[in-house]
Amino acid sequence: MVKKTAQQWFQEAYHYHLLEPSLDEAIKAYKKCIQLDAQYTDAYVNLGLIYLQKEDFEKALKYFAKVAQLEPDNIEAYNNLGFAYEKMERFGSAKQMYELALKHDPRHIDSFINLAHIAEIQGDYNGAIELWEKAISIDPNAAQPHFYLASLYDRHDMFDESIEKYKDTLNIDPRHLKTLFNLGCLYVQQGEHVDAYECFSQVVQLNEDNVEGWNHLGSIYEELGSVTYAIYAYGKSLSINNYQEDVHFNLARLQYIENEANLDIEKTEEIKQRLQFVLSINPKHVGAKQLFESLE
Repeated sequence: MVKKTAQQWFQEAYHYHLLEPSLDEAIKAYKKCIQLDAQYTDAYVNLGLIYLQKEDFEKALKYFAKVAQLEPDNIEAYNNLGFAYEKMERFGSAKQMYELALKHDPRHIDSFINLAHIAEIQGDYNGAIELWEKAISIDPNAAQPHFYLASLYDRHDMFDESIEKYKDTLNIDPRHLKTLFNLGCLYVQQGEHVDAYECFSQVVQLNEDNVEGWNHLGSIYEELGSVTYAIYAYGKSLSINNYQEDVHFNLARLQYIENEANLDIEKTEEIKQRLQFVLSINPKHVGAKQLFESLE
C-alpha cells in the first residue's frame, strides 16, 4: 500500500474542509499532513480556522501561533492570532497582535481596521476614528475603511458625517450593498424618502432576495403615496420569507385600502387569511383584530 504524502493529506483535508464539509475528517487529515511535514504552514492555518469555526479558541491560538513561529513575517498569522484573542475577549492581547502585524507592514489596511475595531469595543471612539482615518490616508481608494468609519458615525448618531462617508464609499464602490442599505436607512430616518428609494431600489437590484430591502421599499412607497407599488414590494418580500407577521399585516391593510370600494369575496378571503396568520402569532395585534372585524 502506497503511503500518502503530506501534500496528498493536505488535499484530502482541503476536500473535507471546503468542498465536502466534514470538519472532523478535515482535522484528521490536516494533522496527518503536519505529522509528515512539520513545516506545512497552510495546514496549521486551516486547522486554526477550523477551530475558530468550532469556537475552540485555545486550539485555534495554538495553530496560529505555530504559523507565526514558522513564518515570523507572515502578517496574516498575527491578524489571525488577534482575531482568536478577540473571540476570547482578550482585547489587550488582540491589540498586541494587530500592532505586531503593523510593525511588519505599516501600511497594512486590515491591521488598521482590526485595531480600530478594538478601540471602539474598548470605548475609545476618538482612537477608532483616528485609525480609520489613517487607513484612508494610506489607501484612499479602499472602500472598507470609509464604510467602517461611516458605520461608526452612524452608530453614534453623527448623521451628517455618516452620510458623507457612506457617499465616499459609494464613490469608490457603487455596488457596496451594506453601504446602500445603511444609507437608505439614514435617509428614511431623516424623512428623505426619494433618496431612500434610490438606495433600496439598488439594494434589491443587487440582491433580489434581500427581504429587508423589499420591506423598506414597501414602506417608502407608502410614504410616497403609491399603494400599488407598496403592495408589490411587500409581496416580493413575502415570496422570499412568508413568515413575517408585520409584512402580512401591512399587505393586508394595503389590499383593503386598494380594494375597499370594490371588495370581492376572493380578495376578502385573502386579506382574512393574512390577518389570521398575524393573529395566530400575536392574538393581541390591535390593528389586525380591528381590520378583521371590519371584514366580518
